Amino acid sequence: MKFIDTHAHLYAKHFTEDADAMIMRAKNVLEAVYLPNIDMTSIEGMLQICHKYPDFLFPMMGLHPCSVDKDFEKTLLKMLQLIEDSMNGKQDSIKYTGIGETGIDLYWDKTHFEEQKEALLIQIEWAKRFRLPIILHCREALDIVIEIIEKNHNEHLSGIFHCFDGNFFQAKKISEIPNFKMGIGGNITYKKSALPEVLENIDLQHIILETDSPYLPPTPHRGKRNESAYLTLVAQKLAEIKGVGLREIAHITNENVKEIFCSQTYSR
Repeated sequence: MKFIDTHAHLYAKHFTEDADAMIMRAKNVLEAVYLPNIDMTSIEGMLQICHKYPDFLFPMMGLHPCSVDKDFEKTLLKMLQLIEDSMNGKQDSIKYTGIGETGIDLYWDKTHFEEQKEALLIQIEWAKRFRLPIILHCREALDIVIEIIEKNHNEHLSGIFHCFDGNFFQAKKISEIPNFKMGIGGNITYKKSALPEVLENIDLQHIILETDSPYLPPTPHRGKRNESAYLTLVAQKLAEIKGVGLREIAHITNENVKEIFCSQTYSR
């Protein structure tokens, strides 16, 4: 019984000293980890670690909303070229398996709110064009992002609302969007989290698991570095909430992941 971590930044500087040992711990309990990109500076490290573990780590390409600035269009053009090269076989054998992470973040800085929206819309079009799932960051902007996805949705758009922390109404709206899932991570284990009550009435078919490593470590690791192996703690909490066994959590959430990423990873 192994799980899938759909969102982790294992190329981050937090893992410089023990990256291989950390990945070995992850491989003991996981069958795959998906790595979303941040900006142009994170690409090299992401690809290096994916080259080293090609059947376990799977890269994605996109621009994080906190990295959006007045020159975001130039950055997106460079990223688009990388995706096109990968699709056309001009790069190494590694293929990008998703678009992201992208979205809107109104927690840290609202200066480039309009640019964030425009960047998101561009990356939504990439997701449709390349038939890749889109990974959505929605910090203090969940309703906005849900509305954008609803307005721009078609049969070619799929994806994940990363680090879902919304209310039941928002969860229900996402569950009604075809081919989209909610990413559930370490915050489900926090004492003051409202997620247990929200997810109690949301079917498991709408849920996938993630860690967001090295961020959002689950209890009892709060305040420390998160890592993908800790996904089991998220799964245990979800099993407790839903009143089912860990095997059922693994089976259903893994099948949900394969539904989202099927054409990119699991058709190999």
